[in-house]
Amino acid sequence: MPVSDPIADFLTRIRNAQMVRHQTVELPSSKANVAIADILKREGFVQDYEVAAQRPQAVLRVRLRYGESWKPAITGLRRVSRPGLRVHVQRREVPRFYGGIGISIVSTSQGVMTGQEAWRKNLGGELLCYVW
Repeated sequence: MPVSDPIADFLTRIRNAQMVRHQTVELPSSKANVAIADILKREGFVQDYEVAAQRPQAVLRVRLRYGESWKPAITGLRRVSRPGLRVHVQRREVPRFYGGIGISIVSTSQGVMTGQEAWRKNLGGELLCYVW
């Protein structure tokens, strides 16, 4: 089934899987989803991810990370820019989220990266989401 906002679908599936304490979540693979999963892995919010080739579309499997007593590593996800209202930020406007504990994910001309990486590289772009 086609989805009008695949990034919001990605975030919602992760949020729902963590609410019911699933170990893994499967979702349709796309370049944007793989880039966001890679950032979440680098920042320690998920354990691992893999892309499995299937027909008609590849599947992205994300292994979720939990702490003691099954407390999720991701306590919140928020989509910022959406198809109906795109939100762009300049380099000096890239937000630090949740007092620096959370991350913002920005799509720049050099790829998808965290807000801190974009700030260091002096880049702005579309503010995709916040994760904390």
